[in-house]
Amino acid sequence: MPPPESEPIGLQLTRAAKVVSRAFDGALSRADGSLPMWLVLVSLKSREHDAQRDLARAVGIEGPTLTHHLNRMESAGLITRTRRPDNRRVHDVTLTEAGHATFQRLLTTVIAFDEQLRSGLTTREVATLSQLLERLVTNAADYRDQDHAPEPP
Repeated sequence: MPPPESEPIGLQLTRAAKVVSRAFDGALSRADGSLPMWLVLVSLKSREHDAQRDLARAVGIEGPTLTHHLNRMESAGLITRTRRPDNRRVHDVTLTEAGHATFQRLLTTVIAFDEQLRSGLTTREVATLSQLLERLVTNAADYRDQDHAPEPP
């Protein structure tokens, strides 16, 4: 099989994702934040996920890893965790005043970073990019769900 005429799109996307991810992590770090912290703050601010296990799913990390981040955030005074009276195994997580303030500070950083990413792109190009990324995610999920093992000789 001959090599492809152009670089595979998956490789281009992987490289771009790494560059953007590192830059975003750096921006959050300079604002005394982190990606996991931001994801927790956004989920709590939206009030969609109060239970710790739901929060782990929403943030996309395993429970023990989330616990590590929540411990740090609780020590910093950004959140509180309380057990539900009706089910002591469930912890509800809520933002403190300091957590709300941290969300606002990081939101400024996130907006500035997003504006930088969008610079030089039209509204139409951003919409097209969003649609294409959604399609790539769907295509990747479809590929993952299919059997792509080579046929035996």
